[in-house]
Amino acid sequence: TRYFVDHRKVRVVGGQGGGGGHSFYSEPRKIFGGPDGGNGGDGGHVILKADQQMKSLSSVLPFYQGFHGERGGSKNCYGANGAYVYVKVPVGTLVKEDGKVVADLTQHGQEYVAAYGGAGGKGNRFFLSNENRAPTLFTPGEPGQERVLHLELKTTAHAGLVGFPNAGKSSLLRAISSAKPAVAAYPFTTLNPHVGIVHYQDYEQVAVADIPGLIKGAHQNRGLGMAFLRHIERCRFLLYVVDLSVSQPWIQLQDLKYELEQYKKGLSERPCVVIGNKIDLVQSRINLPLLKEQIDDRVIALSALTGDNLEELLLHLRELYDTYVKTEQSRGQNPVKW
Repeated sequence: TRYFVDHRKVRVVGGQGGGGGHSFYSEPRKIFGGPDGGNGGDGGHVILKADQQMKSLSSVLPFYQGFHGERGGSKNCYGANGAYVYVKVPVGTLVKEDGKVVADLTQHGQEYVAAYGGAGGKGNRFFLSNENRAPTLFTPGEPGQERVLHLELKTTAHAGLVGFPNAGKSSLLRAISSAKPAVAAYPFTTLNPHVGIVHYQDYEQVAVADIPGLIKGAHQNRGLGMAFLRHIERCRFLLYVVDLSVSQPWIQLQDLKYELEQYKKGLSERPCVVIGNKIDLVQSRINLPLLKEQIDDRVIALSALTGDNLEELLLHLRELYDTYVKTEQSRGQNPVKW
């Protein structure tokens, strides 16, 4: 079973450079041909590469080492450089060293050299000079760079479904996409972020992430806390899922925005829409006008179970996506595509 992994500690070591060659050219009638030991090859780097096909850090191993360079040969032959080792990581991977961010791989194909290979040694031919016509000196290859890195994945979906446990986020994702997150009648059914793709007729695709349920105090690491709040950071717009059947559903929305704002300033101010779920229940129909009175944000009332009013959500989701694309293009940046 492949489990969803969004944290990895990795030790990376660059390949060692090859040693310099030590030889003297000799053939019949040319005994003192001089030094001809070539330089050693450089060691291979370890490179992290963002790949759109990767969705988790589960396949990343705890240790990687670049290939060693070959030793320099006679007749001024240089040793071959060591091959690079490429480590595929998901788009949205943050690379940290000693708590500091050293790389942020947010684009498909983006690369980061995690560990440089060592330089190759010099052969005795390199040390030939007018003062020393027969040098015997040669140098060994340098060791590769060694580092311990922490990889952290932040899901790069367009929209994030934010809500308390059992608000119906997973059911909604199942209704609008082909994703199959677990659905059950107990809280914290979803333990890993799931990304569903909403397809439109013009072949545009909007990625929607189902973030595991937040609770009061999530910003203080209560419940699943920090482990999943970070997945909301990359979402361009938010879909607040509120259970309309509970009393005073607007308090849920206030609590959710408070948790997001405490975790990261400005996070609750992103473009959003409030989804009033479970409109098929009698109590929900009573609470809906009360909710609209209490908040200024747009409210879309629907039922993920029966499919009522899903079309309005899909149309508004496309509006949010188109606005995001235009904003990114006006800034001269490439919008995230799935």
